Amino acid sequence: MKETAILYLRQSRDAILSIIVCFGVLGTLDAAPIFQETEQQEAQTFNQYRGEVIDRDSKKPLVFATLTLEGTNISTVTNTEGKFLLKIPKSTKEGNVTVSFLGYKTKLIPLNALKGNANRISLTVSAIELSEVNISVPKNALLLVKETLRKKGENYFDDPTLMTAFYRETIKKRRRNVSLSEAVVNIYKTPYTSSRRDAVQLYKARKSTDYSKLDTLTLKLQGGPFNALFVDIMKYPEYIFTDESISDYEFSFDRSTRINDKLIYVVNFEQRPSINEPLYSGKLYIDAQKKILTSAIYSLNIVNREMASRMFVRKKPANARVYPTEVAYRVDYREKNGRWYYGYSNVLMEFKINWDRKLFNSVYSMTCEMAVTDWEKNLAGEFPKNKNRIKTNIILSDEAIGFADPDFWGEYNIIEPEKSIESAIKKIQRQLKKAKASGGDSAP
Repeated sequence: MKETAILYLRQSRDAILSIIVCFGVLGTLDAAPIFQETEQQEAQTFNQYRGEVIDRDSKKPLVFATLTLEGTNISTVTNTEGKFLLKIPKSTKEGNVTVSFLGYKTKLIPLNALKGNANRISLTVSAIELSEVNISVPKNALLLVKETLRKKGENYFDDPTLMTAFYRETIKKRRRNVSLSEAVVNIYKTPYTSSRRDAVQLYKARKSTDYSKLDTLTLKLQGGPFNALFVDIMKYPEYIFTDESISDYEFSFDRSTRINDKLIYVVNFEQRPSINEPLYSGKLYIDAQKKILTSAIYSLNIVNREMASRMFVRKKPANARVYPTEVAYRVDYREKNGRWYYGYSNVLMEFKINWDRKLFNSVYSMTCEMAVTDWEKNLAGEFPKNKNRIKTNIILSDEAIGFADPDFWGEYNIIEPEKSIESAIKKIQRQLKKAKASGGDSAP
């Protein structure tokens, strides 16, 4: 009988990420059925381009840089190693790929100049003239943030939109990958001025877990894509800045920067010393001219371990103390025809489990990220029926299946796997092949 600790999504000031921790004796390999494509594979209808985006001077990779096919809604994001994979329909013969990154000059690359592999794209830092910063920065950072939130109806999508997004969640024990789940989802995005929540429909998913690295623990992320979607501050400000809680923060200006050759104010925020409840601190990147939030990077204050733990843990093994050591968030927005929309977000939570009468503790990290790879207006306002929507308490690893099909994602744009994830996938695939060869590939 397994004992379960449930950590679930809560609204208002509480943390967005949620997990489930199970305690029990587990096997050495998840015996989920191997995925077998039942439909005949269609002829490849796309070209794919792989490469990396780096800083021109330092040669360091640029993480979460955005690549978009100009004039379309097709895009992707670089991974934590600066690598990218971009898939373009074969029917598209010409065009430019826009490569952009926070604080760097945007670069346009002709599509026909890209190779299938080993593209190396370097970006140059966008310098800010001191005189420009001194003249432009307003005096009150709090009023600027309030104005930005108030102007979302002018600056963000005001039509219902159907988005295609790639979602990935990983669990690591220290630096070793333990579990990986991926999905393509349809997001029925409502206008930013609407109080109606977005709906998410699961299109395709896969997962792999090696429980031998988890000792006696099974870790699962509850909420799936909603963990990343609710980081959309402009759509869901109640998770960080309510009308009441915004006064609990102190706001100040940092050095300005540029995005796509536009001046961007950088606003620091942190909770006031007099506030005991764990809140957030970080940076907001706001377009100077139109007062648009283009990016936000922030983290949860977890100095008070017990209080931070209560935000996540609802039930746990009696002989274990579980508390987060880091909870961090990021959201990036993109622009199309003068309107902005949610483009990418990620959430990281690292936590420790201290066991009674054990000398060493266990350290785990859980990461989820989601990138919008295509979208179209949903002018008919279609919304999936309740039975076809995924719930906010979904556990994706329970819904997904194995990694056996190398062409699983087909033409969908995904975030290129990191080397550590790739090696983990290859290892588990080898284990699955061995299990199949020995006749042990059936589910228990």
